[in-house]
Amino acid sequence: MSDAVVVTRGLRREFGKLVAVDGLELLVERGQFLGFLGPNGAGKSTTIKMLTGLLRPTSGSIEILGLDLQKDGVEVKRRIGVVPEGLALFDRLTGNQLLNFVGRMYGLDRDTAASRSAELLQFMDLQDSADKLVADYSHGMKKKIVLAAAVIHRPEILFLDEPFEGVDAIAAGTLKAMLQRFTARGGTIFLTSHVLEVVERLCSHIAIIQHGKLVTCGPIDDLRRGVRLEGQPTGHALTLEQIFLQVVGGVRETQELSWL
Repeated sequence: MSDAVVVTRGLRREFGKLVAVDGLELLVERGQFLGFLGPNGAGKSTTIKMLTGLLRPTSGSIEILGLDLQKDGVEVKRRIGVVPEGLALFDRLTGNQLLNFVGRMYGLDRDTAASRSAELLQFMDLQDSADKLVADYSHGMKKKIVLAAAVIHRPEILFLDEPFEGVDAIAAGTLKAMLQRFTARGGTIFLTSHVLEVVERLCSHIAIIQHGKLVTCGPIDDLRRGVRLEGQPTGHALTLEQIFLQVVGGVRETQELSWL
């Protein structure tokens, strides 16, 4: 447990009569690149919002970096980085102003915030748009600036909700390399994405949630050995898509549209 950086016990979140997350028991260790998967409405984004202090659980407990999130929320938030669903940004600031502001809010001194902002803008290929309002950025540019803001303070854990959506292939390759270096240096990443090919290339561990419950969790190679498909020979390496569909119940029978 000494290497555990995210621990949930009996985590539950209700919205009226809807149970979005139901008794989630999760353990993520330092250095893991975890892909947190599930169908639409499974409870992924709700879970990330609870883990990052944006949403209070109905019941259960969350420990981040050995700290109780409810009691030590401010300290936890100093040590994590978040790319949230919806990209909440101060879009009347320029890209450079936004990064400097975020850096200063995390306690960086003025010179460090300025130097890291300039380096991140260069890295994200946003240097030519540094003085442009974030409101005028494209969706892909906003994705890059919010990821830059998430790492400027050198967090220990990154929580990423669909970070590659709308990002072009060249930028995505750069971001993937950065994230892999982050985990190689001991950082931990908690990633949600519907692009299973990306998750399969990047992630060391997979957790799959369905109807708010954790249905499987472990190293991706262990999941491949543990899932068998009818008609596939023993030892056949399954893709993450095959594993996912098998675990969550497969593909529904196709229904035809009479007019299409």
